[in-house]
Amino acid sequence: MESLIGTTTDQAPANPAATDDMLATQPIGYWSGLVHATVTRYLRDAMAKLDVTQPQYWVLNRVNGGPAAPSREEVVAQLTHLADGPHEIARVVDQLLHREWLRIDDGQLLHLTDAGEAARARLRELATEVRAVVHKGISDDEYVAALKVLRTMVANVEGDGASGNPV
Repeated sequence: MESLIGTTTDQAPANPAATDDMLATQPIGYWSGLVHATVTRYLRDAMAKLDVTQPQYWVLNRVNGGPAAPSREEVVAQLTHLADGPHEIARVVDQLLHREWLRIDDGQLLHLTDAGEAARARLRELATEVRAVVHKGISDDEYVAALKVLRTMVANVEGDGASGNPV
């Protein structure tokens, strides 16, 4: 098969023991999936030690992070695509209300309580600690380059790139 741009490298089967000279033949789906699963598990395990879940952190950040307090429905709509199911974020809001990390005002908008803000700040510290472990030995320039490559791959497959139709 001829590439539309440059040459095409043969695709080899996924090999966790691939040497550096073999990496160009490795499937991105395998490696990106492995990174996603490994990093997510590491982060969730660290959060579990604080009796918090990653979706709870997402909700705390979203309630804290907008220009105006969001409604429950806005939080659910904005975060459901990240969740493991269509009902998870609504359940998380309920959990955080029960924990008294969130409160609902008279206009039905969500706000962090002092305890919720303290938890959000601690989780942010934890996320920064986890990031340091994950990024050990990787410069910011290398990280940016890797993300640019991944972003280009997504654009190529979604048809936003110059490569034409995906294979």
